[in-house]
Amino acid sequence: MRFSALAFITALIAAPVAYAETSETAIGTVEVKRFAGPLEHPWSVAFLPSGAMLVTERAGRLQLVGADRTMRSVSGVPDVAERGQGGLLEIAVAPDFATTRDVYLTYSEPVGFRSARTALARAQLSEDGGALENLSVIFRQKDESGAGVHFGSRIIFADDGTLWMTIGDRGDREKAQDLSLHNGKVIRLNRDGTVPADNPFTGQQGAQPEIWSYGHRNPQGAVKRPSDGALITVSHGARGGDEVNHSEAGKNYGWPVISYGRHYSGFTIGEGTSKAGMEQPLHYWDPSIAPSGATIYRGTQFPEWQDNLFVGALRAGLIARLVQEGDGYREAERLFVGQFGRIRDVRTGPAGALWFVTDDPEGGLYRVTRGQ
Repeated sequence: MRFSALAFITALIAAPVAYAETSETAIGTVEVKRFAGPLEHPWSVAFLPSGAMLVTERAGRLQLVGADRTMRSVSGVPDVAERGQGGLLEIAVAPDFATTRDVYLTYSEPVGFRSARTALARAQLSEDGGALENLSVIFRQKDESGAGVHFGSRIIFADDGTLWMTIGDRGDREKAQDLSLHNGKVIRLNRDGTVPADNPFTGQQGAQPEIWSYGHRNPQGAVKRPSDGALITVSHGARGGDEVNHSEAGKNYGWPVISYGRHYSGFTIGEGTSKAGMEQPLHYWDPSIAPSGATIYRGTQFPEWQDNLFVGALRAGLIARLVQEGDGYREAERLFVGQFGRIRDVRTGPAGALWFVTDDPEGGLYRVTRGQ
């Protein structure tokens, strides 16, 4: 874990100065308030029953942000390999947190001098919210890498008590099709890290039993669709070809055999945009917006947005609003274009506000409410 002058200052902050600005949307004016910061490259935000929030900083810190906007560091976070896109990544609060106090973390775990792997840990948040206790690593990606890219790392709790976790291809695209490795996969685990007996590749020789779906490039967004419990993932393409997918058991999503994008060099990827036995995206972007975290809105604050999919974007500095259309999604609107910078995570809050974090050395946690 790396500590900096910024971390020291952040730990001492009581109530950060707030500012708000308005933005015009298709449903009228919304107010966007910087709720907390500065945060050093925040990656994920999760809500606690108390009204407080947990926010990860990629450098290896976990912050507890109170409903009163005070902020303090949480101790007990595992060491992370903060290189490139790696570091402390997802934070997820268990559905039964009120009784178990379970939280889950994904991060780039250091291996040797220069390598790292995506890991998943479970811990309990202390009663005062100041520490992680009884932390244990319940999953480690097979085949660590020195590449500092494509860690994936979103966590979603399924309706059946299992959880899904996304893992990127780690910059080695051919491995996304290799079932003996976790690169470029969505995995499914029991909450204690054991493998569900009904996983699609359990018992298949040469396949990792944790695998749920494969052929993903770098799924940094994931959300459970409230209407049917489906897992919706959002993956980075290369130069174009960002995808929204319905990740289903045992299915192949094509990377790098098929894609709607091109390599950064400009050369074509794989064999085209379709192939038998490989799934089509529900939506794709070309050119790329560099998608990040996602949420499907369910709340009373914005009834016009009910069941819309919101996806943050890094490169484009916006939140894309998508509506379901038939079996797919259609982009209906782009919010906050260029107003706040790189948007790393988007969440629906308990009171129906929309929340997001900005990926910046002095990033922030923002709340979106209806304008007055």
